[in-house]
Amino acid sequence: MKPSWSGARSVALYLVAAVLVAGPTTAASDYPSRPVRWIVGYPAGGTTDIVARLIGHWLSERLGQQFIIENKPGAGNNIGTEAMINSAPDGYTVLLTNPANAINATLYQRLPFNFMRDTAPVAGFMRVPNVMEVNPKVPANSVAEFIAYAKANPGKINWASSGNGTSVHLSGELFKIMTGIDLTHVPYRGYAPALTDMISGTVQVMFDNMPSSLPHIQAGTLRALGVTTAARSDALPNVPTVAETVPGYEASAFFGMSMPKGTPAEVIEKLNKEINAGLADPGVKARLAELGGILMPGTPAQFGQVIAEETEKWAKVIKTGGVSLE
Repeated sequence: MKPSWSGARSVALYLVAAVLVAGPTTAASDYPSRPVRWIVGYPAGGTTDIVARLIGHWLSERLGQQFIIENKPGAGNNIGTEAMINSAPDGYTVLLTNPANAINATLYQRLPFNFMRDTAPVAGFMRVPNVMEVNPKVPANSVAEFIAYAKANPGKINWASSGNGTSVHLSGELFKIMTGIDLTHVPYRGYAPALTDMISGTVQVMFDNMPSSLPHIQAGTLRALGVTTAARSDALPNVPTVAETVPGYEASAFFGMSMPKGTPAEVIEKLNKEINAGLADPGVKARLAELGGILMPGTPAQFGQVIAEETEKWAKVIKTGGVSLE
């Protein structure tokens, strides 16, 4: 029986938290009066870092103060997240919010913070599909053919991920749960070694973030079977969604901005307005499209709803799939 993916309870809790973020009033017209620290919980160079620098550049030009990227990798994004939460709620520390913030709420048993309780959503930027891909030697040219092949070879197909508990891993776990197939999980330390072994055929299937796999798909060294978002991607327009074969399947990497709880509402609203303006700018839109991005403009409350729904969804996948960090 398929699990229910309703996130109503978490959504309600987070929307209440979003309403309560307002702290001491501040003149939005005076903000920012000095540089803003933007924490990214990953090393420089990856998709998360690239997105932060792109939006940060836009905000720096629009608001007249530098948004300075500070990479604080470690503990699956938790070090950077905790640094933001423990900062003064004055508008001068922000976080690049990403799937790890939703996943880690369940994956880690003893976090010193509760992300939805301790943060204020500011704005969403985009969703990026993962892409279900196989080594070209795998005898499957569609999601349906792969499911049939996996059911005929239970436990014999090696399934790669960029590490336990990543969105790449959990996209595959969700697929397993919803299709009932048996794959052997092979976690790697990052996407690069996983892709190397995918291309060599050591592992056969992966649900990778699109930006890192797209060049290999275009070169023919990997075969895309489906994208994991609800709608097809402009970056791979001829590749169907997984949901066209597995109804209700959806998994994606989402990106946005959060701040410490208690940050003045006027500051949050000003940043939200400027971020939405950036998402409407042709140059920013084109750059995000190159990353496979599906834009998600909206209010702080709408971004809070995304985080709450993602947290609820991945909690169920982690518990149903028995996912752990071991």
